[in-house]
Amino acid sequence: MAASSYSSLSWCSAPIPKPSSTIPLPSSLFPSNARGFTGISPQKSISSSRAQAKFDKFQGQDNLEQDSTEPALLDPQLQTIEEEEEEDDDCLPSDLEGAVQQSGQATATFVSSGGMRAIVELLIPQLQFLDDEGAQAELWELSRIFLETLIEETGCQRVKAIFPDAGAAALLKYQWKDATFGFSSLGDRKPVTREDEIVVMVVPDYQMLGYVEKIASDLSDDPPRPLIMWNPRLISEDVGVGINVRRLRRNFLSTFTVAYSMRPLASGAVFRCYPGLWKVFYDDKDRPNRYLLAKEQISRPTTEDLEIIFGGVDEKEENGPSLLDQAAGIFSSINRFMKVISR
Repeated sequence: MAASSYSSLSWCSAPIPKPSSTIPLPSSLFPSNARGFTGISPQKSISSSRAQAKFDKFQGQDNLEQDSTEPALLDPQLQTIEEEEEEDDDCLPSDLEGAVQQSGQATATFVSSGGMRAIVELLIPQLQFLDDEGAQAELWELSRIFLETLIEETGCQRVKAIFPDAGAAALLKYQWKDATFGFSSLGDRKPVTREDEIVVMVVPDYQMLGYVEKIASDLSDDPPRPLIMWNPRLISEDVGVGINVRRLRRNFLSTFTVAYSMRPLASGAVFRCYPGLWKVFYDDKDRPNRYLLAKEQISRPTTEDLEIIFGGVDEKEENGPSLLDQAAGIFSSINRFMKVISR
């Protein structure tokens, strides 16, 4: 992107207060020694202790203080060696709030490098449904964490958040009086103004695709401005949706770059954090709640790719899981996420 498009981003910076609450995810997905996201400063510890309790240090201040004193008891040379060791799953966040903060940083990096259209997706079942009022409130709070992280990382406060409907936008604007970003909805007559420098659509729905495409087209004009879709739900396999409509939707989505993606699987996870590659992880059988890297690739792994990758992993093990075990694992994985996230 031309330098003029972002000349105004360099001067606007203001510290954004971090939310105090932490929304936990099951330790079976996210390790505690995650690195590279704002708001959490993991203490250094030896690899064995990290494997035993992946994110105990995020449960309370006492654990944090205890961890901070342990390295002093180690031999300095041994401590240096242990600190330099890297684990396959170091890139994974430790909890849901950390994942959202990490996604904000990845999106800021994408925008700063000249990117114009990005998608952030947290493909966790609990975040895919907005029928329950409690789930909606949680989702809105997570979107605020993303927006504030994006503002802090880019240094720009001319960010517009577009919510699915006018009611949600009005309610959140009233509740978040101290927010440093603007509010609008997809149904507004002019949801975007020329003063907006970065636009974030929060969970845009497939039924509003026409509005989404119109906004994307408007933002492509001179000067072009970045558009981010946070947890979009634009693909529908409803019987009433024709093949041509589905194709048009997919063609539109293909103009976006996935800046961040987290997708839990029955026995692993698919992860992407811009500018990194897509990564496929599988469970470490020797260390509960830890992951090993199975493969990295440039493009999003397809279903066939995952079958090949996990098939190769199973061949390395003496007794691969049966089809019944795999099916049970999928339901168990979804169950874990919904129970922990809904706390």
